[in-house]
Amino acid sequence: MKARFRTLFLSDCHLGSGGAQAEQLARVLKHVDCDAIFLVGDIIDMWRLKQRWYWPDAHNTVIRRLLKMSHRGTSITYIPGNHDEFARQFCGLVFGGIQISMSAVHETADGRRLLVTHGDQFDLIVRNSRLLSIAGSTGYELLLRLNRAYNAGRRLFGLPYDSLSQAIKARVKQACTFISNFEGALVDEARRGGFDGVVCGHIHKAERRMIGEIEYLNCGDWVESCTLLVEHRDGRIELVDGLALLAERDARAEIEAEVGSGRSDPDMDEIDPWLAGVFGPTPRLEVFPVMSGMMPNARVG
Repeated sequence: MKARFRTLFLSDCHLGSGGAQAEQLARVLKHVDCDAIFLVGDIIDMWRLKQRWYWPDAHNTVIRRLLKMSHRGTSITYIPGNHDEFARQFCGLVFGGIQISMSAVHETADGRRLLVTHGDQFDLIVRNSRLLSIAGSTGYELLLRLNRAYNAGRRLFGLPYDSLSQAIKARVKQACTFISNFEGALVDEARRGGFDGVVCGHIHKAERRMIGEIEYLNCGDWVESCTLLVEHRDGRIELVDGLALLAERDARAEIEAEVGSGRSDPDMDEIDPWLAGVFGPTPRLEVFPVMSGMMPNARVG
């Protein structure tokens, strides 16, 4: 039984980097059903791919499942961020049923208008010092690797997950000031545009709260927090822990299996006939080629 939502907002997957939680993301996509998806930037990490090619099968699975959802009627809008800015040259085009846009406006079921943007335009470091941004990104990935080893040790002693990066951010005054300025700039932009709220990503800090009369909604990321924003059928927006969603589903499947009503439901994709026609028997990265600056085999709608 799939979880059903009206809209799903997802950002900062960083496919192509060692920190991407692609297997878990692919599982979430397999077990949700929605009318629309907004990919709110940094879906593919071109900065890392240019330094070192890394693209395991799980990253293909994420792309394949998004394309399958698009083919089956889900409206998908891809808003490139700073790590996948190569795609900005294709804004206004449609590839595999996925619309590419610099930003978007979403109207909720209860009539609220939301500005959807990655948010890097409001980050002064990204705007004024690309080299410093790339260095910071490299340092963050190293910290994530250290964090995995640190938490592996904690699990041996039965201790819960603890985020080194979040702990550092919480203790560094400059980081707190940066986040506050970032949030304030986005809220000001939404206010100037007459929006009721703003959906963004970029800073890897999942958040849902009111700032004055504007609702600030940050998707979080899929390298550490594994969060996403969902809109329910009544227009209510919720910040969802993706790993908790999977754990709940797995627990329910175990109960069903114990009472004899369970069935095999592997997370490997069944091959959709349409996808097989596009990719052949083994899907590859040609859907989003990244190194050549061109788009071979792309379907433009």
